[in-house]
Amino acid sequence: MSAPSQAATHSQPSAAPRRPPFRADHVGSLLRPEYLKEAREQAERGEITREALRAIEDRAIREVVKLQEDAGLQSITDGEFRRAFWHVDFLSGFDGIEWTHGNYAVSFKGEGGAVAQTSSMLVVNGKVKRSKPIMVDHFAYLKSVAHRTPKFCIPSPTYMHMRGGRKVVGKTAYPDMAEFWADVVSAYRAEIADLRAAGCTYLQLDDVSFATMCDPSIQKQIGQDGEDPASLAVLYCDIINAITKGRDPSHAVTMHTCRGNAMSMWMAEGGYDPVAETLFNRADVDGFFLEYDTERAGGFEPLRFVPKGKKIVLGLVSSKRPELETKDYLKRRIEAATKYVPLEDLCLSPQCGFASSHHGNKITEEIERRKLALVVEVADEVWGGR
Repeated sequence: MSAPSQAATHSQPSAAPRRPPFRADHVGSLLRPEYLKEAREQAERGEITREALRAIEDRAIREVVKLQEDAGLQSITDGEFRRAFWHVDFLSGFDGIEWTHGNYAVSFKGEGGAVAQTSSMLVVNGKVKRSKPIMVDHFAYLKSVAHRTPKFCIPSPTYMHMRGGRKVVGKTAYPDMAEFWADVVSAYRAEIADLRAAGCTYLQLDDVSFATMCDPSIQKQIGQDGEDPASLAVLYCDIINAITKGRDPSHAVTMHTCRGNAMSMWMAEGGYDPVAETLFNRADVDGFFLEYDTERAGGFEPLRFVPKGKKIVLGLVSSKRPELETKDYLKRRIEAATKYVPLEDLCLSPQCGFASSHHGNKITEEIERRKLALVVEVADEVWGGR
């Protein structure tokens, strides 16, 4: 199949290695093999040691690195195989942040009217600080086994605050919210500095806040929490900028915006319109991974606010559904996006990770492999190189 017609109006990129994000990229988390899930359960029951579990994780990571490289991807993650949840394991690694259950339930929706709820949430009950490295060793192992660019994904701190606003930050620990954010920024900068020292040149911030704040029902909840969504969008961009400020030019940072991803279910819907102008122009990152796999994401019109040169990774391949997208469909969608963003500033990926928690989405590892390979094949045909 031919590339989008607008490809002829833009200069084709060279085949030389490019700065991330890559033409064919992915969000990061991948399906855990059954033997790894079983080993984690055994460790929790005390049937195997933590050392034995780590050896099993090492094996699984080596295998998933090979899966990505065999698919042709240039960015290689550890699949987040050492984590139970994409955000909890990292954020609770800081002093002062605790995972608990509250009265702030979040609803998830799935195909065929399926619904689910979770009341788990992160709260701040002490001074936030990084008393020890959190996941630097995770990255170091990934780098030791990957033959291409090792990419490391960490959660943005904003979602922790968005779910409750001031209510989740203890007033005893932080009577002044400015001090809270200053401590969060300091803790993040320390971890990122050590990741960089370990050789990390491609970092991704996973952020649920911006996309979910586009959902009217969540906007309403934010208002009930005493916050204003428009003001939060500005604040959250400034926090992210403070975290990444002064990074080396060789250190690429991207952001993935997510509407929720749990066992093939989602949390929010709505186009990027309410946050687009602020997010795309204020957040100092090299590129945005945007979910565009269903009508829930709205149209491409908000991309008109993207500054020239900023990379947009179109999440057109679903990580939630097993049906394989056609190349023709993906190319037509890429072409539609070029009405707002030049082709040379676009990339392609799945819309989210395949396993934001250890449970994973309701697809098979074979479908996951085929979808990753599809992203690479389409990118090669559209851009002529990654």
